[in-house]
Amino acid sequence: MRVECAAVLFDLDGVLVDSTAYIERQWRDWALSRGLDPEPFLRVCHGRRAVETIRLAAPDLDAEAEVARFRSAAPDEDAILTSLPGARELLAALSPAPWAVVTSGARRFALARLAGAGLPTPPILVSAEDVRYGKPSPEGYLRAAELAGVAAGECVVFEDAPPGITAARAAGATVIAVATTHPPEALGDAHAVAASLADVHLAFHGVRPALEIALLPLMPV
Repeated sequence: MRVECAAVLFDLDGVLVDSTAYIERQWRDWALSRGLDPEPFLRVCHGRRAVETIRLAAPDLDAEAEVARFRSAAPDEDAILTSLPGARELLAALSPAPWAVVTSGARRFALARLAGAGLPTPPILVSAEDVRYGKPSPEGYLRAAELAGVAAGECVVFEDAPPGITAARAAGATVIAVATTHPPEALGDAHAVAASLADVHLAFHGVRPALEIALLPLMPV
């Protein structure tokens, strides 16, 4: 699959940084510390802001207060994480073109995870604090496209979780899912599915990025 675009937008966790197990451990530890069953949180946490995860999994809690407690206890600045296959190479090749990270995490955590994984600070970062509504709302991706000075419909988005795929499609972007967190059959709302960013190769058509993507055999319907 070949797709040209004006800008490339990335989710962070599970797309650029191998943080899935770390995030699940954070949620499990927090839930147990509050005397709660972790499973409802683990089922909905990927791709969502913490406040929306809590509202979905435990609507009786004060989500804002719990997020403040959650963040104060989360030692992301000390986390040792690695980049996912292909992330470092793709970001290095993209450096002349507009690109952004759109994450459901807090800005300081996002910057810490990128630095800890040896990845560059993005020219545009839209984090949990920058939007009123998190994924699956398209607000974050629309904001990133606006900051990049392009239409969202001219962007390619890389996502690993259904809420992010829904958000990017609602923004009008072309969505490529990577099967790093969920199986391909759970990512069927994306335009296409690749195994990881290692299957994405970059060229330039003039000044516009042109992405060559090796797709998984199981394609979205």
